[in-house]
Amino acid sequence: MQITRNDPATGAGPADWFTGAVYVDPVATPSGPSRLSASSVHFTPGARTAWHTHPNGQTIFVTEGVGRCQRRGGPIEVIRPGDRVFFEPGEDHWHGAAPDRFMTHLAMLDVDEAGASATWGEHVSDEEYGKPLG
Repeated sequence: MQITRNDPATGAGPADWFTGAVYVDPVATPSGPSRLSASSVHFTPGARTAWHTHPNGQTIFVTEGVGRCQRRGGPIEVIRPGDRVFFEPGEDHWHGAAPDRFMTHLAMLDVDEAGASATWGEHVSDEEYGKPLG
C-alpha cells in the first residue's frame, strides 16, 4: 500500500495545451505496472484544451459546472455533472468549459508503453469553439 498525501499546490495547465485559464490537480500517476493517469482538471469559463489524441483513449467524468466537447468532424456537445465521455484511441478531440460557466472533470487514461499520454495539436480557434451546439 502506498499513500500519497494531498499536495495543496494546483498546477496551471500549459499554454501549449490549453486556451484560457486551466488548473490541474494530479489524482493518479503511472508507476510500476500501473499505466493509469488521472487528473482533476478545472476550466474557467471559455477555457478549453487544444485538439489532441490519446494512444489508449480517454474517459472524462464531469464533476461540476457545464462544459463542451467535440471530436473532429462531429458536433459540439454540452456536458454536465455526472456525464461521462469516452474518446477512442487516436480520436482527435477537445473539451473545456462553456463560455459562461466553470467546468471540472476527472480525466482518466492509460499511458502507452513509452509513458506518453497524449499527442497535442493546434489550439481550438474561437471560431471553432463558437460554432452552434450539436
